[in-house]
Amino acid sequence: MSAELHESGVDREFLSLERELTLLLRRARASSGEMARQVHPDLEPAAYGLLVCLDDSGPQRATDLAAYIGVGKATMSRQLRALEELGLVAREPDPADGRAWLVHLTEEGGARFRTVRAGRRERYVRQLAGWDRAEVAELARLLHQLNSSAEG
Repeated sequence: MSAELHESGVDREFLSLERELTLLLRRARASSGEMARQVHPDLEPAAYGLLVCLDDSGPQRATDLAAYIGVGKATMSRQLRALEELGLVAREPDPADGRAWLVHLTEEGGARFRTVRAGRRERYVRQLAGWDRAEVAELARLLHQLNSSAEG
């Protein structure tokens, strides 16, 4: 395929999408590290997503968290152990299955996380202050559509 053909037509839109997503993801990784440190100085950036999931969905089994984040059981166990040691999450027996455990945010973990999340939301509001609410809603809808297609 020639470079000329590659740059024209439909391919141009996909190249533009790739550039914009690359930039967005690079910034998101840096932002996740910053937010993780704000929750707790020793929190790994990758564990921030676990806090998001627990805050959004409530207590979860470790296997469900691993599937949501896309990591193996060993990685999830290590991350949860670290979060427990920091006092951000705790485990309790699953009332539906006595052999299983549910992971939940501790009171301190929830408070720390929600403070950082509120700050992040305020940054979005400032960054998108010039946008119409319908544009923000459309961006959220399109990102949801992209995330959903990536899962399937």
